[in-house]
Amino acid sequence: TRSLLGVFEEDAAAISNYINQLFQAMHRIYDAQNELSAATHLTSKLLKEYEKQRFPLGGDDEVMTSTLQQFAKVIDELSSCHAVLSTQLADAMMFPITQFKERELKEILTLKEVFQIASNDHDAAITRYSRLSKRRENEKIKAEVTEDVYTSRKKQHQTMMHYFCALNTLQYKKKIAMLEPLLGYMQAQISFFKMGSENLTEQLEEFLTNIGTSVQNVRREMECEVENMQQTIEDLEVASDPLYLPDPDPTKFPVHRNLTRKAGYLNARNKTGLVSSSWERQFYFTQGGNLMSQARGDVAGGLVMDIDNCSVMAVDCEDRRYCFQITSFDGKKSSILQAESKKDYEEWICTINNISKQIYLSENPEEIAARVNQSALEAVTPSPSFQQRHESMRPTVQSRPPAARTSSTGSLGSESAALSALSLDSLVAPDTPIQFDIISPVSEDLPGQAKSSGQSGRRTNPFGESGGSKSETEDSILHQLFIVRFLGSMEVKSDESPDVVYETMRQILAARAIHNVFRMTESHLLVTCDCLKLIDPQTQVTRLRFPLPNVVLYATHQENKRLFGFVLRTSGGRAESRQTSICYIFESNNEGEKICDSVGLAKQIAFHAELDRKASEKQKEIDRVKEKQQKELNKQKQIEKDLEEQSRLIAASSRSNQSSGEGQFVVLSSSQSEDSDLGEDGKKKRESEA
Repeated sequence: TRSLLGVFEEDAAAISNYINQLFQAMHRIYDAQNELSAATHLTSKLLKEYEKQRFPLGGDDEVMTSTLQQFAKVIDELSSCHAVLSTQLADAMMFPITQFKERELKEILTLKEVFQIASNDHDAAITRYSRLSKRRENEKIKAEVTEDVYTSRKKQHQTMMHYFCALNTLQYKKKIAMLEPLLGYMQAQISFFKMGSENLTEQLEEFLTNIGTSVQNVRREMECEVENMQQTIEDLEVASDPLYLPDPDPTKFPVHRNLTRKAGYLNARNKTGLVSSSWERQFYFTQGGNLMSQARGDVAGGLVMDIDNCSVMAVDCEDRRYCFQITSFDGKKSSILQAESKKDYEEWICTINNISKQIYLSENPEEIAARVNQSALEAVTPSPSFQQRHESMRPTVQSRPPAARTSSTGSLGSESAALSALSLDSLVAPDTPIQFDIISPVSEDLPGQAKSSGQSGRRTNPFGESGGSKSETEDSILHQLFIVRFLGSMEVKSDESPDVVYETMRQILAARAIHNVFRMTESHLLVTCDCLKLIDPQTQVTRLRFPLPNVVLYATHQENKRLFGFVLRTSGGRAESRQTSICYIFESNNEGEKICDSVGLAKQIAFHAELDRKASEKQKEIDRVKEKQQKELNKQKQIEKDLEEQSRLIAASSRSNQSSGEGQFVVLSSSQSEDSDLGEDGKKKRESEA
């Protein structure tokens, strides 16, 4: 019986393992059906909401919307069928196998445990009964052991019968538990397909056929478009191959100088500390008179700077190439940017220059920019030596003789009617070279620059507050500082009309445009009552010094008020026997008129200071004459006083001689004889002792 029971128990364990696997498989079918039903319902819902979607590239396609609505209707019906199928699977398939697994198999396991406990209790009772002693018999203990054996044997027998009955019944329940779920699954599928055949009518089949034809047409159009795009890509790859280089050949891709719009990637310099900085690459573009930037991932660009009336110049960065600086019209904001190539570098500078002149506001901005650039090219006086001068970019070295002091004849915005009819050649010599760089005072001595020993390259405080030796401008009552950029200088033939400054501005700007000279040196212009100084903003070293009396003419541009210049008159030049005049041109931050006003005020203060100095010197001379006359008068009075004192002494001596008599006369005579023996020097000595 025990051996047979072991076979039945092994069979029950196999049935339990197999039923668990079958349950998991059917549960996956049920879960998949539920997921399919939910997904089908969600698909139908999304198709219905298509008409509410707003696609950025898609318009109102009524055909597509109606087609999707028809699909949504059919899929919604299929979703209902799937929902019914899920319910039938839950009732006909999952319920029977779940009942068998949860009730029948668990009952077998429970009976097995109870039977094992009853068998163990019976074995323990038999063991106790076998240990009863035959010598000493205790009726009470014997009765208890006998009762225990009876109870355990009865319990084991009853449990065994129920357990055996359940094992025998399991063979039948196993068949029912496997066939009934499969039967329910098949019936549910048959019902589902019957509902599907009723919903999928001939009209729907015709609709699906039409949709299939439309899909094939769209596929053919797509293939044709892809083929065209592939051909376009190949053509662009061939044409754009030279552009893949970061710095393309400028002979094959010339620089466009007439642009009023520009866009591209630039590296922006950001200061991270006192001397440290970092570079950030962003997309920059011009929009009207504004420079915009847009970081990667941003929806729109942000304003960087207003470039109307701004200034742009090339700058030298220690660790970067192709750098340029943009400064706003008021000078309060500046930005250093780096282009990727020389072509982009020059185009950005030209574009910003064109925008700063507000050419973009006209109807044909590129044509106007082309005319302006052509006028600049035609404005330069041609000469054989001009090109050679600026290929070497080395300015003329001029000697500095003693500066001749003249009165100022320049005023802001004034024009001379006498020179209005003169030709341009009478203002500027045709073969005059242009100097674009500032010569350092350490190596060169420019006209009008006062350079004393021990002062060359000395760091200068523009506000006269140095802690050491006293600055030569500390006594000046006027100190005004301006930010300027040196454009160039050249010798002029006349210094009597502002037309000289205007013509010099025109020729220098045109020469810069022809020779692509975009670099400008930024300095601080200090205006005092004694001189004009150009000071390095970084080192505070005086670059140039112009004595104020030698500045004979100054004016701003008639249209661009950021440009101003002045004429410096000095003796010497190409011929030492005549005076020369040099015109210096600068660009400021919209402060040209203020600088001219400041220079005029300084000259007025210097003129009045000179008048006061002359008056003071004249008064000092009068005081010296009076003092000399007073000294002569005092000397004369002292002589008269000495004579009176001698007369008084002689008179006293005469009275003494008369009272002393003859003896005294002898003594006096001997004294006189001694005086005669002493000579002239002795007499003078005696007189001084007296």
